[in-house]
Amino acid sequence: MSVEQPLWQALTAYRVLTLLYAIVLFVLAYDDYAHPLGAGAYMAALTVWTVCTVRMVSSAERCTPRFLVADLTVAVTGILLTPVVNSHDRIADGAPTLPSIWTAGAVLGFAVKGGWRWAAWTSGIVAVANIVQRGGFAQGNVHSVVLVWVASVAIGYVVEVARASERTLARALQIEAATRERERLARDIHDSVLQVLAMVQRRGAAIGGEAAELGRMAGEQEIALRALVSRGPGFGPAAPGPAAAGGDRTATGGPAAAGAGYGPGAHGGPTGAGSAYGAAGPDAPAADGAGDAPRDLRALLAPHAGSRVVVSEPGAPVLLPGRVATEVAAAVGAALDNVRVHAGDTARAWILVEDEPDAVTVTVRDDGPGIPEGRLADAEREGRLGVALSIRGRLRDLGGRAEYFSAPGQGTEVELRVPRGGEATR
Repeated sequence: MSVEQPLWQALTAYRVLTLLYAIVLFVLAYDDYAHPLGAGAYMAALTVWTVCTVRMVSSAERCTPRFLVADLTVAVTGILLTPVVNSHDRIADGAPTLPSIWTAGAVLGFAVKGGWRWAAWTSGIVAVANIVQRGGFAQGNVHSVVLVWVASVAIGYVVEVARASERTLARALQIEAATRERERLARDIHDSVLQVLAMVQRRGAAIGGEAAELGRMAGEQEIALRALVSRGPGFGPAAPGPAAAGGDRTATGGPAAAGAGYGPGAHGGPTGAGSAYGAAGPDAPAADGAGDAPRDLRALLAPHAGSRVVVSEPGAPVLLPGRVATEVAAAVGAALDNVRVHAGDTARAWILVEDEPDAVTVTVRDDGPGIPEGRLADAEREGRLGVALSIRGRLRDLGGRAEYFSAPGQGTEVELRVPRGGEATR
């Protein structure tokens, strides 16, 4: 709903209530009017006009400038008719005009519709009409004129600020949505296309001949695609050259591998099949988990168990919404790929699943060489997408977090924590 819509609703109520107030004043002073029938005719016309135009002030679309001009004309007409139907003595004593405070509703309509400038001009017209009907300046009408002018200008200014804030918020939401979609696409590309290109480059170089030329072309395409997907908010420009061609394997320390990224296929083919770290790559569990039906996280992590991976889990099912469970499992797979690449085939890894009342925590620990201090930050600035998107990006999208704890020579521990409500908690 528009931030100014409540103002239109308040203005509608104001016009109705001030009409009733003006009618009460007229009835109480009926016998004091010099021409009560003339005053009664105007009050009847004002009543009909207000009732028939209730819907006109219910929204900005219905309240057109033409209607506002007509509404102001009705108010000014009532002010100028006051000395005709009322005695000079009563006017000098401070008797209210025929429309009384209903007039302010016409001015406020301009304020809400056009801002403080429209309100200032309209207040000036009403002020002139009041001075004319009173025959000069008087303390009472000066107070009323100043009050209407200040109130209408202030409301008009507030409306302009509210509209600017609404536009800024809408733009920010659009940017956020576009950024999240870009990150999701970049993550998917990183976990699939970039991995295949890296594998083709590596295998081509190993085979030689025409395959080496094919591998070289695949490497060039990998660099171009990585630069494209990394040019988004929160990512620095891709750094071409040997580091880009070799992928982001250096993000967790150790020599740069020939593959690219932290997704499937980092070691031993696209899915990592046959590895001692389990047959499931990071995207394997997600393939059949697109729905929101609750899934047991234990079942999605079980394929990772192998001769060098120990999975410790609760005895009861760890149920999460389908997409949340598959994304957490994919992040675990990406973390294991890092172990496979940087720590080597002899490294061991441990997966610990903790089911807490308000969150689920999965910890992946290895006995590898660890991550040099500052290497993850450097990798993200260089456009390396593995940790930034495949792990931290996934958890961030779920309203959770991924934290790294490591020191050279002491292995690496990745803590993945997602709220029990998943995305609904963001």
